[in-house]
Amino acid sequence: MKPIFATSTSLQLRLFFAVIASFTLIVFDSKFDSFSNVRLYLNTAVSPLIYAADIPSEMLKGVSNTVVNRRDLKKQVAEQKDKLFTQQVQLLEFKHLKEENKRLRALLNSPIHSDQRKLVAEIITVNSDPFSLQVVINKGAMDGVYIGQPILNEQGVVGQIVDVAATYSRILLISDITHGIPVRVQRNDIRAIANGGGELNSLNLPYMPHSTDIQVGDLLVTSGLGGVFPEGYPVATISEFIYQVGEPYAQVEAKPVVALERIRYVLLIWDDEANASETKPKADMLDPKLEVAPKSETAKEKVL
Repeated sequence: MKPIFATSTSLQLRLFFAVIASFTLIVFDSKFDSFSNVRLYLNTAVSPLIYAADIPSEMLKGVSNTVVNRRDLKKQVAEQKDKLFTQQVQLLEFKHLKEENKRLRALLNSPIHSDQRKLVAEIITVNSDPFSLQVVINKGAMDGVYIGQPILNEQGVVGQIVDVAATYSRILLISDITHGIPVRVQRNDIRAIANGGGELNSLNLPYMPHSTDIQVGDLLVTSGLGGVFPEGYPVATISEFIYQVGEPYAQVEAKPVVALERIRYVLLIWDDEANASETKPKADMLDPKLEVAPKSETAKEKVL
């Protein structure tokens, strides 16, 4: 039996002997490297525990990197989407500018006599009156524009100026019912007057005898008579030639070569530089807010 009151070594004494033993082992190990093999075995045995203890830290680091990378990728994707959208809008603008540049080049390279002054103008509004086919351009007396001036584009004749202000002008289209233009058939030089039919794609040639040598598809060009439109510019093509027995004249209709409903840019031409130089100084003296000339019905009703 164990005694009830047993005696044991005190804790202080045990600690003292442990310190002495540790110090002794440290001295022997530092001087004689006595426990190097023991440390190697112990480190080898403990190494799995070290790796196991490092696993949570590595897992946490990996998850953190994954979250950061995912956030960065989402941000980059959003930025790339915005950039792509901006580039697509710019591409649309470039396509529009390319088409506009093509139209302007075609307009400037139209078959205009080299000795004529020419100026490109842009249509800024269309007349809302359904009975008057007119458009307004952004050039006026300040640019030397004058009433009666012929207007063309890269396809052919558009109309002529009927009203001029300092910074804008009004064009009467050739298809307006009050407009007429001297023409000739390019195939055989038959002369006629092409009047507006009151619709954008309609002209008519009145008082044409049924025996006149005109065929569907014939091209009508300006004859140069009247001194307003230069000679040789395309006006329209014959679309209909109908003769009814007993009628004195045939019904002849033509379609303008210019798509008048789609024009955006037009070309103003001058007969010579003298005409422009005489007009320009007068225009320069005007107040841009004042009109040069009131709208003239006489100019509209005049058959050129």
